[in-house]
Amino acid sequence: MIFQLNGTAPDITFPNPARAEREPDGLLAIGGDLHPRRLLQAYAQGIFPWYSEDQPILWWSPDPRTVLYPDKVHVSRSLRRLLRRGGLSLRMDTAFAAVTRECAAPRADQEGTWLSPEMQAAYQQLHHMGVAHSIELWHQQDLVGGLYGLGIGRAFFGESMFSRVTSASRVVMVFLCERLLRFGYRFLDCQVFNPHLESMGAEEIPRARFLEELATAVSAPEPVGMWQPLELDCSDLEHAHA
Repeated sequence: MIFQLNGTAPDITFPNPARAEREPDGLLAIGGDLHPRRLLQAYAQGIFPWYSEDQPILWWSPDPRTVLYPDKVHVSRSLRRLLRRGGLSLRMDTAFAAVTRECAAPRADQEGTWLSPEMQAAYQQLHHMGVAHSIELWHQQDLVGGLYGLGIGRAFFGESMFSRVTSASRVVMVFLCERLLRFGYRFLDCQVFNPHLESMGAEEIPRARFLEELATAVSAPEPVGMWQPLELDCSDLEHAHA
């Protein structure tokens, strides 16, 4: 059964994710809005929005769930070589809007985008609240890769990433996992499986297990210093994973 949500922000009640559809996998509810309170409630319950511009808002909680535990991130030999070459730098939260725009740009393997202007605006609002964050890869003054998502408690929910140079998304994933591990985050939620994520070390776990781990993670205090501004040369990241 697909649940219908009210369209106004005060009603932020979601049904139990265990009641999500099996086909399409994880579809739980339809409608509502992208008010920050509703989004925060959704993510804390293991639910996320995912829909096209010509659709109403669709809310999902798939089973199994794809997660990447920070200590299990895979750094390939080719990626190590890229990091050693230098010339690239990593930053956090200096170009959030630019990262979301790049993530929304059309890609060769797909038609259109799920990251509509409405969704970009919603995550921008969460960024201003200190909840949504961007990891950015720069070549001098050019933004060549990035990732954005939400940090709640000790859980990070990855939303989307882009690459303008080879392996840029891998670099930002390794950097993010290094930070998450250092500051005691439990996992990086990748939502839905794909081969690229698997190559980075992501795995599928039952939704029931994910929700148990999620409850513990989101109830923990967010660590101080995780999102402080910084700039790091990629060669320094390679030394951290030597």
